[in-house]
Amino acid sequence: MFANDPLEYVVLFHGLARTKRSMTKMEKHLYAEGFGVLNMGYPSRSKTIEELAEEIIPHSIMLCHEKGARKIHFVTHSLGGIIVRYYLKHHHVSELGRVVMLSPPNGGSEIVDKFRRNCIFKWLNGPAGQQLGTDKDSLPKKLGSVAFELGVITGDRSINLLLSIIIPGTNDGKVSVTNAKVDGMKEFIIIHSSHPFIMKNRHAIDHTTAFLRHGTFKRK
Repeated sequence: MFANDPLEYVVLFHGLARTKRSMTKMEKHLYAEGFGVLNMGYPSRSKTIEELAEEIIPHSIMLCHEKGARKIHFVTHSLGGIIVRYYLKHHHVSELGRVVMLSPPNGGSEIVDKFRRNCIFKWLNGPAGQQLGTDKDSLPKKLGSVAFELGVITGDRSINLLLSIIIPGTNDGKVSVTNAKVDGMKEFIIIHSSHPFIMKNRHAIDHTTAFLRHGTFKRK
């Protein structure tokens, strides 16, 4: 969906084992706010993070260029944030605007540590899911700090208490509040939401819009 402003576009990336339909509410809201919006689907279960980044981000940038974009923002859920982090660590995007990550496993997830050798987990989450552990050799840990304008929104509610027991401290059922953070981020906020539904949360959507417009979660 491309909208009103031919200069400013937002690319949306969904999370692991999800589809672009999970970002539809965010898409419609940003469209109504006057942004051009590109809601990208991608095969999150079939490739590594490196492969996904090198495939889907250049393609999304090309599509925005074709519509005349002068500035390109990114809004991501979960795995989508790590894909963007990887790409921006290795590539310069001259039109880059701001980035908002929803529940990103920036420090990995203990769920992956616990279940990565389980055959069902492997089947459900694919190669990218195997890369999201909390050990020092996990891909998120290797990426280091960010050097772009980033706002992180994470939740403190869970719909899966069994998974939450595995994760130390406050968490959203998949990622701890601590592991959502990353050095270099500009702003960080916790809302009352769970990992699977944070992209549909009205507070998350409002904060995302504010950050894209003003570089802060504080609505002006």
